[in-house]
Amino acid sequence: MKHSLLRLSLLACAALGSQASAQAASPSTTIKAGLWQVDSKMASPDAATDNAMSMVLQQLGNLPPDQRKQLESMAASRGMAMPTVGADGAVRVTACVTPEMAARKQIPTGQPGDCTSKNKDIAGGMHVSFTCANPKSSGEGKVLFSGEQAFNMQLAVTTSARGTPEQVNVTSNGKWLGATCPAPSSAAGQKP
Repeated sequence: MKHSLLRLSLLACAALGSQASAQAASPSTTIKAGLWQVDSKMASPDAATDNAMSMVLQQLGNLPPDQRKQLESMAASRGMAMPTVGADGAVRVTACVTPEMAARKQIPTGQPGDCTSKNKDIAGGMHVSFTCANPKSSGEGKVLFSGEQAFNMQLAVTTSARGTPEQVNVTSNGKWLGATCPAPSSAAGQKP
């Protein structure tokens, strides 16, 4: 059960990046190439799910070395560093946005699995929706850009990571840290 709870928490966190291959269609919306930091908080209307996610996130820092290595490898394959959990419960990831990704206005995180997404322009950002076949999840929400160096995202996600549909609300804040990304060995560039 602990493994499925960890998967639920990581999938909910990854859901914030379901727009990795989605482009912002608004011509005035741009993002900068370079290193980005994304802080995400997850909450569920179901108290048991919410408590389980909180417990798993607290244990993220105490993973056995083999599980930590597996998660670090998965994160690196998506151009991210291993997530960390702040005192406030926010999950923090860093990710590199290549110049090509910035030209496509691609948000700097990635959703695992076979996913499709749709975007619609709104004032200051875009309405987003996604569906993933494996692992099965879906959601919708909005991204609001604050210039080219920050964004806020709100997503309502339904995931079946534990076998039954569960609701998770994800609130994320992204900010640009600088033009230089770490060397590929420590944080591989995300696949466009």
